[in-house]
Amino acid sequence: MDKKYINDTPENKAFLKENALSLLEFGKHFPSPGGSSYYLGDDGTPWTERPRETWITSRMVHVYSIGSMLGFSWCKELANKGLQGLLHELKDEKNGGWYAGLTKDGEPLPNKQCYAHAFVILAASSASLAGLEGAKELLSDAIALYDKRFWNEEEGLSCDTWNTEFTELDSYRGLNANMHTVEAFLAAADVLEDEKYRIRAGRIISRVLHWASENYYRLPEHFTSDWTAEPELNKDKPDDPFKPYGATPGHGIEWARLITQWALSSRDLPEEKKKEALHTACALYERAVGDGWNADGAEGIVYTTDWDGKPVVHDRMHWTLAEAINTSSVLYRVTGNKRYGEDFSMFLKYLDEKVLDHEAGSWFHQLDEKNNLKGTVWPGKSDLYHAFQSMLIPYHAADLSIAPAVKCGR
Repeated sequence: MDKKYINDTPENKAFLKENALSLLEFGKHFPSPGGSSYYLGDDGTPWTERPRETWITSRMVHVYSIGSMLGFSWCKELANKGLQGLLHELKDEKNGGWYAGLTKDGEPLPNKQCYAHAFVILAASSASLAGLEGAKELLSDAIALYDKRFWNEEEGLSCDTWNTEFTELDSYRGLNANMHTVEAFLAAADVLEDEKYRIRAGRIISRVLHWASENYYRLPEHFTSDWTAEPELNKDKPDDPFKPYGATPGHGIEWARLITQWALSSRDLPEEKKKEALHTACALYERAVGDGWNADGAEGIVYTTDWDGKPVVHDRMHWTLAEAINTSSVLYRVTGNKRYGEDFSMFLKYLDEKVLDHEAGSWFHQLDEKNNLKGTVWPGKSDLYHAFQSMLIPYHAADLSIAPAVKCGR
């Protein structure tokens, strides 16, 4: 095995650092004149005909805020440009909150998404640490809006989608939005030093731990308004980018890392509860990798499986690999189990050989079951968030969100 794929070698650290910088260089044309983020094409050229979405803008603010904290001064200007998009053109001054995005002509897209608002909190948290003007106010506004519209204190979970005016709440409830809410709440807890948000993240996670143990560690993604699982939703559209049918191995892997971060960072969590959480995190990871990796005779993790673990959508999404790199490295650090370290090396080798675009830059966002380029779900290379984080998380503290970890050098 090449040393650049092996954890803790100088070659591995250099490989990750080089690719993190390469990603920052690739994405530097993301800001529109008003700050909202363009969707990036195959070579990093903005696709100006596509909508400029809030979740992508937030991710880019997050990434370039971290870039500035890594010492790349030019990243701060780019983060600030994206921040202006969140402070102004993407913000709904009339109804509150943030539009889902803007059309190419600057008209608001309908609905208010929990998913997007969670990323606004994440972006504002990172931008605050980077010292961007207006970021602290943005964080305060984003949390206040989220508390009012999306967080359900009684249920300990978040709803999913409102209409633009915040007068009608959709009956759908989703685990994806709640997963990114956990990420946002953990970041807010770290940045604001307010444990209320870590406790909220734990309330969501407690439900996830239950659903995981009930479903052989294949997490249901879709629910009704009373949180009854809908396991057959979108069976006729299994490759939906946000609501796919079946179990999503990439989300099982991502949950495993977030659960680990929460358990390690919750100082008052009883040891028994911490062990239970870490056990479930490992089980989620192992189920997802067991079901998804090399499931059809080729390397890569399939997008979805049915409830028996059989692949449904065989395509490989770049974000799934990024989360596999993250979680295998974190579990290796936390448990000392060499198998997780071996997985980390396996994933990086696959990244280098199949998923890294060594000519145009960034990562291929979607490959088919034979690892050929495909663009039915994710054409182009929309943003940097998953890929960039996976070049940093392996060498930063497992009990901290990534931006605070970079800021304090842990």
